[in-house]
Amino acid sequence: MQPDLVQWIFFVVFAALVVGPAILVVTVRNLFHSALWLLVSLFGVAGLFAMLAAPFLAVVQVMVYIGAIVILIIIAIMLTRRVMGLQEVPNRQWPYGLAAALLAFVIMALVLVLAFGGEAFRTPLASVPDNSIAQLGAALVDTGQYTIPFLLAAVFLTGAMIGAIVIAREDE
Repeated sequence: MQPDLVQWIFFVVFAALVVGPAILVVTVRNLFHSALWLLVSLFGVAGLFAMLAAPFLAVVQVMVYIGAIVILIIIAIMLTRRVMGLQEVPNRQWPYGLAAALLAFVIMALVLVLAFGGEAFRTPLASVPDNSIAQLGAALVDTGQYTIPFLLAAVFLTGAMIGAIVIAREDE
């Protein structure tokens, strides 16, 4: 088999692992199953990062998103037993949501095509700078870039976990 064909096969597999479970995340009625499908979708994203010769981002994807955030969501769902037993009300506004999502997709695709003219998709991997991981590390610890959003995310996740514990104790 040719190397390009193997890459396309892996790309299609990982793309299916991203898109298929992502659709199931928003269509499955059980909240716990939805979180498990999110885990599968994020694993597909890690595979795409690995294919893009970005092993650091693939490992961070697995450790941070799959290893921490999704597990935190699953624990929070399991702590709030009331969420699992709620009767669901059918949502009659899903056609509007679908139309808004399609409109957003079309607008983003048009912006990408008009801004880059398809050239962004033909950029070889050799154009990635050698010190890209060092630049990413410096951006993560620079208070003017990404440190504050990470700290805020940690505070919000801690608050969500405390809220889930409080709700779970109210049921007893």
